Amino acid sequence: MTKFDLVVKGGTIATASDIFKADIGILDGKIVQIGEQLDGGAQTIDASGKYVLPGGIDSHVHISQPSGDGIVMADDFESGTRSALFGGNTTIMPFCLQEKDRPMREALNAYHELAEGNCYTDVSFHLIVSDPTDSLFGQELPALAADGYSSFKVFMTYEGLRLNDAEILKTLDVARSTGATVMVHCENEDAIRFLIARHEAEGDVAPRAHASTRPVAVEREATHRALTLAEIVDVPVVIVHVSNGEAMEEIARARSRGIKVVGETCPQYLMLTADDLDGMDWEGAKFVCSPPPRDKAAQEECWRGIETGIFDLFSSDHCPFRYDDERGKRSPKGLESFRHIPNGIPGVETRLPILFSEGVMKGRIDLPRFVALSATNHAKTYGLYPEKGTISIGADADIAIWDPTIKRTIRHADLHDGADYSPYEGIEITGWPTTVILGGRLMVRDGALVGKKGDGTYRSARAKSTKTI
Repeated sequence: MTKFDLVVKGGTIATASDIFKADIGILDGKIVQIGEQLDGGAQTIDASGKYVLPGGIDSHVHISQPSGDGIVMADDFESGTRSALFGGNTTIMPFCLQEKDRPMREALNAYHELAEGNCYTDVSFHLIVSDPTDSLFGQELPALAADGYSSFKVFMTYEGLRLNDAEILKTLDVARSTGATVMVHCENEDAIRFLIARHEAEGDVAPRAHASTRPVAVEREATHRALTLAEIVDVPVVIVHVSNGEAMEEIARARSRGIKVVGETCPQYLMLTADDLDGMDWEGAKFVCSPPPRDKAAQEECWRGIETGIFDLFSSDHCPFRYDDERGKRSPKGLESFRHIPNGIPGVETRLPILFSEGVMKGRIDLPRFVALSATNHAKTYGLYPEKGTISIGADADIAIWDPTIKRTIRHADLHDGADYSPYEGIEITGWPTTVILGGRLMVRDGALVGKKGDGTYRSARAKSTKTI
């Protein structure tokens, strides 16, 4: 008698708190039983010798986002979610960018149209606040938060995107009243513009200058200021893509004062350095992102943050542009100066293999910590838990089965995004997800795509004023 749509048998299951061997019974897209010797599945997956983990949640992804005149992002929802899926992810959270003089609701409706029917993973959207009007703060954001769009991102850098302190305070205040979460990109734009002017006056305009015009000090100061503003409003805040120990210290000090802070870092701050931006023939443009990669000492500090709990989230900040493309990194305008190079690098597919290989397999973190950083904490921070981010009765059957014996070299030719390079080309990886299940549906089996475009859907988040992780 068939009791389950699918049974995953014989694997080692890990959650953010436990490791144990058991079978998983799945019915109607949900996990309905966890136990030994489960039978009666219409389909059965043998996970013997493998790790059975919650599907990854990448809560910091840029897809189909307006990027400036003549510049086109390399991934749409089809290619971006397909790439995420092969990297062991079952949910991604891209950003809906509100452009100037356009209602946020209108921008959001257009973004939904881009995603509809094109996704291989589930998606949930953050809102970028870039046109801080009275109607946005008084009407649009509260209404959207009530509809489940309960995470807002603000920038302290990029002319045309950045908000001033008063506008950030207003955004934080809306979050406080609605239970939404605010993510902050922390870099001091005025200091950056000062350093850019100095570099250009000296004729120092190659990609390497991107890093030296965004030094640690501009991130540290902005991090301190963002945390101070959150303290004034008395609201939790997420500090995204932290790249160095000094910004980490600001997070630790804020926590010691009782401020609720979620810290996030990304693979580029573990695997790349500013020296990578010094490539010949403008090749350093491949590594231009903000904040920029730092040095080896900063890498070790970021690993310390992962190991000790300074960081709660490990995200890709996937922001892909093609390199050898006039609409990408080598646009004619971009070749004039580093400041015109589109900011961002691809990485949604390699995020988890890098953390698994460099973290779990090298003994820096254990499996529960990997699960927390890759899935559970994302779900808890952004209102998707307990349906997502864990393996438990009643949760969505979003599962990634990892083979820890696989050894692979990262090559862009083997990846599935829309870019034409990987910043992690040539890195040796141990461990890779071989089978991915989304809502009980087999999407990737033994490394081959078996699901279809449109199997992924939009998932609404819940606003909660006391999120804990």
